[in-house]
Amino acid sequence: MIRVMIADDEMIVRFGLKTILEKDEEISVCGFAADGLEAWELCAQKKPDLILMDIRMPRCNGDIATCRIKEAFPHIKVLILTTFYDKQTVSAVLSSGADGYLLKGVNEAKLVNAIKSTLAGVNVFDTEVFNNIKIKFYSGESSVNNLTERERELLSWIANGNNNKKIAEKMFLSEGTVRNNISLLLEKLELNDRTQLAVYAVKHDLDSLPNTC
Repeated sequence: MIRVMIADDEMIVRFGLKTILEKDEEISVCGFAADGLEAWELCAQKKPDLILMDIRMPRCNGDIATCRIKEAFPHIKVLILTTFYDKQTVSAVLSSGADGYLLKGVNEAKLVNAIKSTLAGVNVFDTEVFNNIKIKFYSGESSVNNLTERERELLSWIANGNNNKKIAEKMFLSEGTVRNNISLLLEKLELNDRTQLAVYAVKHDLDSLPNTC
C-alpha cells in the first residue's frame, strides 16, 4: 500500500485529493498537513512514502519544507502539486530536491500515475513546468554567449574571491566602476548577489584568471 500525506493550506483541497486518491486500491492517505512545517513535523509519525506538497502556505512554504524533509527523511518522495509555475517558483522547487512538479489542473488518472511513477524513481513534471525549465536552461546558455570579454574577466576575478578594490587594481578601473559593472552583470544574468555570480562563473567554466604581467 502506498502511503501518501497531503500538505495543502486549504481543507477542501486536502479532502478532495483524499477522495480522488483512495479510489485507487493501492493508495492510502495517511495524514494531512496545513503547511510545510506541519508536514515536516508529521513525517516521523505518519511515515509517508510520498508527500503531495503545495508551494505557498502559511508558516513554511513547500520548497523550504521539502528541503528539510529531504535532509531528515531522504527516502520520502515529494511531489509538488500547486497552481504556480513562474520562473522563481520553479527554480525554488528544483533547488529543494523535489521529485516532481504537477499543476492542480491535472486529471485524476495522471495524478495517480504520477504518484506511482515518482515512487518508481521517475521525476514527473507537468508540461508547462517542463517548458519553463527548458526556457530557463536555454536562456542561461545563451546569456554566456552574450557576455563581453570584460564581463568574462570580471566574473573570473569574482569567482576567485577578489574584492572590489582588488578587482579595480587588476582591471585598471575605479572601485565605483567595478561596483556599477557588477550591478549591470547581476541584472544581465538575472542573478541576485555576488555569490551567485561566482557559482555562475564556475558552472560555465569562466573562473580561470586572465594572464597578467
